[in-house]
Parts: sequence; C-alpha cells; structure tokens
Amino acid sequence: MGRYKYLLKNVGLLTISNFATKLLSFFLVPLYTSVLTTGEYGTYDVFYTTVGVLLPIVTLNIQEGVLRFSLERDYDRDGVATVGFRCTLLGTSLVMVGLLIVSRTDLFELTPLYFFYFLLMFASQAFSGLLLFYARGVDKIADLSISGVLGSFITIVLNVVLLVPLNMGLDGYFLANILGPLSQLIFLVIKTGILKHIRLFSAYKLETKELIVYSLPLAANSIAWWVTSVSDRYVVIFFCGLAANGIYSVASKIPSILSILQNIFSQAWTLSVVKDYDPDDSNGFFAQTYSIYNCMLTIVCSAIIVLDKVFARFLYANDFFIAWQYVPWLTIAIIFGALSNYLGGFFTAVKDTKSFATSSAAGAITNLVLNLIFVPFFGPMAAAISTTICYVEVWILRLVRAKRYVRIRINLVRDVATYALLIAQSLTLLLVTDEIGMYALLSALFIVVVVLYAKDLVGVTKKLFSIKGVR
Repeated sequence: MGRYKYLLKNVGLLTISNFATKLLSFFLVPLYTSVLTTGEYGTYDVFYTTVGVLLPIVTLNIQEGVLRFSLERDYDRDGVATVGFRCTLLGTSLVMVGLLIVSRTDLFELTPLYFFYFLLMFASQAFSGLLLFYARGVDKIADLSISGVLGSFITIVLNVVLLVPLNMGLDGYFLANILGPLSQLIFLVIKTGILKHIRLFSAYKLETKELIVYSLPLAANSIAWWVTSVSDRYVVIFFCGLAANGIYSVASKIPSILSILQNIFSQAWTLSVVKDYDPDDSNGFFAQTYSIYNCMLTIVCSAIIVLDKVFARFLYANDFFIAWQYVPWLTIAIIFGALSNYLGGFFTAVKDTKSFATSSAAGAITNLVLNLIFVPFFGPMAAAISTTICYVEVWILRLVRAKRYVRIRINLVRDVATYALLIAQSLTLLLVTDEIGMYALLSALFIVVVVLYAKDLVGVTKKLFSIKGVR
C-alpha cells in the first residue's frame, strides 16, 4: 500500500502547483479572447509553439536525463546538475546567435523587440524547465508546488494589469508570460540549491556521455510529440491564416481541464514507476493504477463534451466562439496522450528511450500526412481529428511495446467501447441542431460511460479509504 500512498502524496503536491498554473489561467481565457484579436493570439501561439520545438533540439532534451539520473540517489548529483546547466546554456546561446542572424534578414517581418521577446521566452522556459525536472528528481516536490503557485500568481496578476489598465495588448501578454516563469525559476534556484552543485570547470565526461545517450532519443521523441501536438497549427496557418489558428489554438483551453489531470498524474507516475518498478506486476499496482487513471480520464472527457458549448459561451468571446467545434476531438486526443505517457513510464524505468522515439515518430508522421491532405479541404476540423487519430496510434504502439517489460492486464473490450461512446458524443454535438435533443442524447451517453466504469469507481473509493487507514 506504500506505493499508492507515495503516488497519491506526489499527486497531491503536484496538484497544488498545476492547479495554480493551469486551472487559474484557464479562467483568464475570457480576458484574452476579449482583449486580443484572433491574429494577435495566433501570433503569440506561433512564438510559444516554436519555442516548444526548439527546446529539445538545441538543449538535447537534457532535462529528461536530469530527471532520470537525479532519481538515482547514488549518482553524482554535481555531475547531473552541471551537465544539465551546460546543455541548457549552450542551447540558449545557439538560439541567441540564430535570432541575431535571422533579424538581419527579411525572412520575418518582426521588430527587434519581438526577437527579444522570443529569446526571453526560450530562456525562461529552458532554465525553468531544467529546474522543474531537477526538483522532481531530488524529491523537492513541496518546493516545486510552492514555486508553481508563485509563478502562476505573478503571471496572472501581470496579465490582468498589463492587459486591462495599462492596455499593452500583445506586448503585455508576452511580458506577463515571460516574467511568471522567471519568478518560478528564481525561487527554485534558491530552494533546490542547484548552484552549489554546478561545477562549470569540471569535465564530468562519463556523466555527460550517459545523460546525452539517454536524452538524445527523448529529444527525437519530443520533436515527434511536438509534430503530433502542434504542427497542425502551422498547417492551419499556411492554409487557413493566422486568425483561424488563433481560434484553433484557443480551442485547446477547454481540453486543458483534462490536460491538468494528466499532467499532474504523469509527473507523479514517473517517480513511482522508477521507484517501484516490478516487471511481473505481482501485486497488481500497475494494472490497478492504469484502470483507475483511464476511468477518470474517460469520464471527465465525456463530461467536458457534454458541457462544451456551455464552457464556450463563458470562455470564448466574439469570433472565438466557433472554437467549440474542435474541443471534443482535442479532448479525446488528450486521453490517448495521457495513456501513452503512462505506458512510457515503463520505458523510463528500464531506460529504453528508443521506444519513446519510435512510437512518437510514427504518430507524428501520420499526423503530418493527414494534416497536409485534409486541412486544405476541411480546415481546422481536419487538424483536430488528425491529432486524435495519431495519439490513438501512439497509444497502441506503446501498449504493444510495454508488454515486453511489464505484465499488465487491461480490459480492452470495455475501454474501446467507452472510446466509441466518446466519438458518438462528439458527432452528436456537431450534427444534432436541436439543443434539447442534443443535450438529452449527450447526457444519456455520459450515463452509459459512467455505468461501464461503475466497478472502477467503486474500486477507487475503496482504495482511497483503505489508504487513509494504512500506515
């Protein structure tokens, strides 16, 4: 039972951090969509997603290696911190040089200020990401949670102040979302004491080789995951324009409710699976957690689809309202992305990073091909459905591969039936025009999903009560 308590403790602490970071910013969507134009929001999204794809490339995705090797208590912590810092600093320097070169060409019609914003976004995300992974690896989860609350509070306050009374528009949005992560970074530098572990003039040849060998396939995985997750936005921009991308991008704000759940669990799960890896799953820990996790994800997804238009009326102002059409598919995609990450935890435990890369690459190729074929004809809707399809593919590939490392039992027939019900809900939302009939059918399908998972829900309740009474 100690395994469940350790997992739940980390889930609880990470919930504090992620609640502040994700859920509170979720309620600022009405502010963004009323103050920013669709084109401005689309511009910021391009910057943000470009930083996301550059990070694992120019830093060699070293933060993943920092997390994995920090979890090994007998490994040289100074070496881990030093190698991680060097790679992150080198990556940031490369981006700065690249921006200087690009700024002297006519390739992009941007002012020097926006190149500076891009550099600040990259640096804040790169170094705060390094500290976040390091804090998890050295079991500073409580400090990580506090830092999340602090960073979120500063980000939210700055968004409100810079966008409303100061009316700084897109400039204010950039500044708020740069300074927030920087404040979190400073806090974690102090609390983790990472600076005393950085030895810039020490070679650490063995540690450098081991971390890079581990991280490089994960860099390829991150790039492939990026293609799967956000390359569709570039395709939408190319064929449909920045305004369409702004609408498509804001559609992800409602699915972020489910994304919060999967982000929290995924971070805690990595720590648990490395600590308690058991290839035979002799006590059923892995099978039970998968079942509970899948149950909660599916039920929440079903509820989000039911309430999609309700949320959209509250969150999406003006031209953004039509984003509700893409929400169901992007939410279903999150389920399979979350389950793929769960299965990826086994690859982390055995240090099989190649399985991450190959499965993600297959999904990325599928996503890109589908987007290029269908987005020109069906617009952002094709991008949303393509994203769902490729996440399903990654889940299947990882499920097959994970069985080489762990004996995990899954009720596939029941699960696939509930996934079909989610698709039925999504089609109902799009095709049924009578609102009363639509909500009646959506609610009926939701009830069926809950009934199919009734046994799991009872099991979750019993497990929580039993954990509470066990030392």
